[in-house]
Amino acid sequence: MNVVIILAGGVGSRVGADVPKQFIKVLGREVLSYTLERFDQHPEIDAIEVVCRKGYEDVLQEITKRDGISNVRWIAEGGITFQDSVISGIDNLKGKISDDDQILIHYGASPFVSDEIISDAIRVCAEHGNASPAHSQVYLAASRGDGVSTTEFIDRDQVMCLNSPQALRFGYVCWLYEEAVRRSLLKVVEPHTTSLMLAMGEPIYFSKSSTSNIKITTEDDLRLFKGWLLAGRSCASIGVGEENGFDIS
Repeated sequence: MNVVIILAGGVGSRVGADVPKQFIKVLGREVLSYTLERFDQHPEIDAIEVVCRKGYEDVLQEITKRDGISNVRWIAEGGITFQDSVISGIDNLKGKISDDDQILIHYGASPFVSDEIISDAIRVCAEHGNASPAHSQVYLAASRGDGVSTTEFIDRDQVMCLNSPQALRFGYVCWLYEEAVRRSLLKVVEPHTTSLMLAMGEPIYFSKSSTSNIKITTEDDLRLFKGWLLAGRSCASIGVGEENGFDIS
C-alpha cells in the first residue's frame, strides 16, 4: 500500500489569519481541500490519513463530504509540534498497515504538488526505502553573516532544496522515530523528518521536485496560490493544458 499522511495540525501564525492556514478558504475552498484532492485523485495512493488540528475534525469531515474526497480512511490528532504530529500519525497507523507499505508525509498547506512529484517519490522509495522531492538551488546563495551583511558565498551547486511528500517504508520510519526518541534528538533538530534523518546520519534519496512545489507559509503565498488557480481556470476555458506546459489538473 501507499498511504499518505497529510499534516493538518499546525497553526500557521505567519499567515496572520484567524484560522490555521490549511483551513483558509481560497476561491471558496479550504487550502487543505485542494491538497487532499491531489492525493485522492492519484492512482497510486491507496489511502489517506489526516493528522488534524484538534477542534477542526468536523470541518475536515465537511470538506471530504462537500468536495467528494473519498479516500480519507483515518484521522489522527495533531500534536503541539511538527514531530508530535508525525508521531501521532505513525502511531495511529500501527497495526493497520505493514512494515513494507510506504507512507508519504505531506503538508496540508502544500497544494501545489503534482502527480509527477508524487509518483516519483513512490518510485524512488520503492527502490531505496525513502525519498524526498529535491531540486537544486536556483538563486545565488550566501551565508547570513552578521544578519545585516555577509562576505561568505555559498556554492549553490552544492545545495539541494528538500520538500514534500517525503516517502518512507513504514517499518523504517517507525524505527527512525523510535531511535530519535532513544537518542533525545526530537527537540534539538530542525522539525522535519528529513532533518531528523540527516541528524542521525541516514541517507536521503532524491526524487523529482519543482520550484513551484511550495508550502503556503505567508500571505504572499496565499496570493500566489489564488493566482495559480485562476490561471489554471483561464487556461482550461481556452483549451490550454499540459501539452502547452501548464498543468491544470
